[in-house]
Amino acid sequence: MQIMAHAKLNLTLDVLGRRPDGYHDLRMIMQSIDLADILELDYNDTKELRVSTDLHFLPNNEKNLAAQAALRWYERQAVQEPGKWDMEDLKRCFSFDGLDITIEKHIPVCAGLGGGSSDAAAVLRALDLMEDACLCPEAVAEIGALVGSDVPYCVIGGTALAEGRGEILTSLPPLPQCWAVLCKPEFSISTPALFAKIDSVRLRCRPDTQGAIAALRAGDLVGVARRMYNVFEDALPSHRRGRVMDIKNVLIQCGALGASMSGTGPTVFGLFDDECAAQEARERLSSFGGEVFLARTV
Repeated sequence: MQIMAHAKLNLTLDVLGRRPDGYHDLRMIMQSIDLADILELDYNDTKELRVSTDLHFLPNNEKNLAAQAALRWYERQAVQEPGKWDMEDLKRCFSFDGLDITIEKHIPVCAGLGGGSSDAAAVLRALDLMEDACLCPEAVAEIGALVGSDVPYCVIGGTALAEGRGEILTSLPPLPQCWAVLCKPEFSISTPALFAKIDSVRLRCRPDTQGAIAALRAGDLVGVARRMYNVFEDALPSHRRGRVMDIKNVLIQCGALGASMSGTGPTVFGLFDDECAAQEARERLSSFGGEVFLARTV
């Protein structure tokens, strides 16, 4: 089976505080776009779970989130204690013939776009179909929560409010279809470092998430775009924050309705209601270095 794994954008991202379990409570509006990895799943007769990608530096073993998703899937089918299985448990306790997962990467890695989480979600959705499990999306998302905080959203997709660690989802009216121009600078950001720093940072402002939800309900694309903000921008090192601001300024100058960083970055995106303006922004940002994409909302 071949299946698409769509990237996500954070239209808003707010960190509400640290929880007793060490995680942070988040409140964010998520949006799927048509930038996507392509996964192919095939049964094999080797009794092995094998993962391959076209990027040599990505893990091809259980450290890959796609493999983790498959393990959690079969673990649930065997009604074992969730979140505990490894490959040897799978071979010992379940009638497992073997599975090959091939990933053709298009979503940039470590970019704040949920690429690994989306791959994991795609594996769960594919296995649900391949094995005729007929689980509801919410049940598949519960399995995804054992893999990572963004995986439940990536199972559901579309436009949604995510709360808790990201696993508490509320579907929202779809964002009016538009173009998104994305620019991932030539550096990466440490997600654990940003989460560690966010508690001590004085935030310049917080996103108007409730106002953005009201704009979604009204079908007001401009209203949503004007309320986009990501508090992690305030936790970036100063030289990285300057780079993010430069990209945002180019997007706004080219006619973006709003611009923000996605996830813990460093990818910056702008929303456009005019394809020609989006194309111009992509061309201008191509000279900035890094990776630039033009996508549509899904």
